[in-house]
Amino acid sequence: MTNTPKSTNSPDSNKFPSNKLRNVLIAGVAIVLSALVAWGVKSPASSTSMDAMAKASVPYEQALSNGKPSLVEFYANWCSACRAMAPELVVLKKSYGKDVNFVMLNVDNDKWLPEVTHYKIDGIPHFLYLNQQGEVKAEAIGKQPSKVVSENLQALVNRSDLPHLQASTGQTTQYQAPAATRTEGSTDDPRSHGAQVKAG
Repeated sequence: MTNTPKSTNSPDSNKFPSNKLRNVLIAGVAIVLSALVAWGVKSPASSTSMDAMAKASVPYEQALSNGKPSLVEFYANWCSACRAMAPELVVLKKSYGKDVNFVMLNVDNDKWLPEVTHYKIDGIPHFLYLNQQGEVKAEAIGKQPSKVVSENLQALVNRSDLPHLQASTGQTTQYQAPAATRTEGSTDDPRSHGAQVKAG
């Protein structure tokens, strides 16, 4: 009885290289996708980054003179309450951006120290609701519910009284302007408060 060697071209021998190649490709794709997901979660340049929002906002001087009402936000990149509200403000800007100026002033930028002092900013985010003439109709300090901001913006557009002037609760970050910009007689400690809305 003679033993005939198996052909090296059997279906089983061809299966191994294609399976190995497939596994390597799957592993490579998985690594690339994992890296992209991790980068997207940790990237500071996300679609709701404070810097990107500030660059896309209406300049303060333009907002005071273009005849539209404005929502002015005093913020800082390190402010957790500011960052928490950023995605909601992006959505609100999509709804109201044609009728309302969205203005962002970074409290860490010395350019805005006169405004920080004038409006007595000591907690951020600090929002000013300005009418078409640039007059403050209300202020809100701390993280605000999106519905409250939306209803106040709609009232500004309609030139009616703002519906939310009462205090509300939410996260705020204390801020103290540099000593050179504080008004005479002010104390060294910033006022302690939660989120609130007050009439202008």
